[in-house]
Amino acid sequence: MMHVVLIEPEIPWNTGNVGRTCLGAGAELHLVGRLGFHLDAKQVQRAGLDYWEKVVVHRHDSWEAFIQSLPPDAALFFFSTKGTKDYWDIAFPPEAYLIFGKETAGFPKSFYETYKDKLYRIPQKDESIRSLNLSTSAGIVLFEALRQITFKSRSQS
Repeated sequence: MMHVVLIEPEIPWNTGNVGRTCLGAGAELHLVGRLGFHLDAKQVQRAGLDYWEKVVVHRHDSWEAFIQSLPPDAALFFFSTKGTKDYWDIAFPPEAYLIFGKETAGFPKSFYETYKDKLYRIPQKDESIRSLNLSTSAGIVLFEALRQITFKSRSQS
């Protein structure tokens, strides 16, 4: 099972969209830290359509609480415009945690040093835009991970 992790998401529509994508992909959604909205907000539910109640959502009060909830060998992958490696260079394991920062600020500053070896980017042809939308980015990476895992399992059968 794949996991999508949003750190302090600010925009309810993005979180609703990511939740809907997680449901379609069979992934679980983790929301970490302070949210910029209430989970019962109409915007979250509208973006998640009538699927929101089916999304497996884990709420973590802080990054530390999230880390403590993980198995010791959890595979963590961080996605940011500041990553120096491309996401398609990852060999995703079957149970990975795909981690995204908040829409306006990305990750906390300490993450860029602490997790620099696990920091990836989604390349863009036109570098004049700052970044892709959070829900678009989560969908791109999640379905690449699923593609790899599905291909591996089919080729091993």
